[in-house]
Amino acid sequence: MGRVSPIPPPGSLRTLSLATLANTVGSGLWLAGGALYLTRDVGLSPAAVGAGLTVAWLVGLTASVPLGALADRRDPRTLRAAIQLGQAVAAAAYLLVGSVPVFLAVAILETLLASGNLAVRAALVAAVAGPRGRVHAFATLRAVANLGIAVGAALAGFALAVDSHRAYQVLVVGNAATYLLSAALLMRLPAQAPAARAPAAGRPRRARALRDGRFLAVSGASAVLALHLTVLTLIVPLWTVTRAGAPPPVVSAVLLTNTVLTVLLAVRLSRGADTAAPAARKLRRAGLVLAAATPLYAATAGLPTVPAVVLLLVAGVGLAAPALTRWALANREPARAVAGDRPTAPV
Repeated sequence: MGRVSPIPPPGSLRTLSLATLANTVGSGLWLAGGALYLTRDVGLSPAAVGAGLTVAWLVGLTASVPLGALADRRDPRTLRAAIQLGQAVAAAAYLLVGSVPVFLAVAILETLLASGNLAVRAALVAAVAGPRGRVHAFATLRAVANLGIAVGAALAGFALAVDSHRAYQVLVVGNAATYLLSAALLMRLPAQAPAARAPAAGRPRRARALRDGRFLAVSGASAVLALHLTVLTLIVPLWTVTRAGAPPPVVSAVLLTNTVLTVLLAVRLSRGADTAAPAARKLRRAGLVLAAATPLYAATAGLPTVPAVVLLLVAGVGLAAPALTRWALANREPARAVAGDRPTAPV
């Protein structure tokens, strides 16, 4: 099993992988069941959920830079564990949601912590793996993350099949508990020295990126491709149950399909993209596949259950292409200057 398991040999990377596995099992639970919990159990409208998450993520973006900078001056291990304790509180607070204002407050807290966690995570992985090992470490953690999401999505299928208030509560508590377990595992890592601070004269000005037209073009194109995440985690669950008429466990099946494809094909799809031009061609093809896949969801409305489920799974295959292509290219050594050092969102 050691040849097929993504868990690395004993050491700091294994500990970090186990923390990632614990955390992403909760991610799979919430990705598969969160939207249905908020609409079917709490009673919020899909429009309210979408608008609330939009506002929350716009606010949440503000946490990434300051917490990333803090990770350069403090031990990223302890900082990330502290953030995950906060995320456990935020995840559990969804049990208190009963109105749009409360939902918005909880969602803003959650996204502030999640955005900061991504930045601190990058600093922690770089510190654990070192300059020569961080690309391998990110690839390993990506595989582990998709394994965790697959397990979480499968477990969420049981809650979605029961489709009761108590089942959804168990799902929320399970998500919160995985943050606690992940934080405990992170504290088993040795303390990490903060990154050396660059001299004041050598620090790049933040506004420089806003004047770089090519950087903005790449960022804009990447943002369009990143829409697949919102489609998969918010729109597809609601559409599957309310418009396609499929049973709630189908949501877990669609997410599992996407996750398994990411694990199996990401590295294969990145081959031959060692320079900017072929990488851009691969991303363009991924975008065209996304454009072709999304109308398939609309075609499921009004179909009998079995054909609708088959079409949903086919569309899920197409929706995986932008995710796994963007991740694979971001984790190739030459792409780091453009894509950064951390992988994209899970699916």
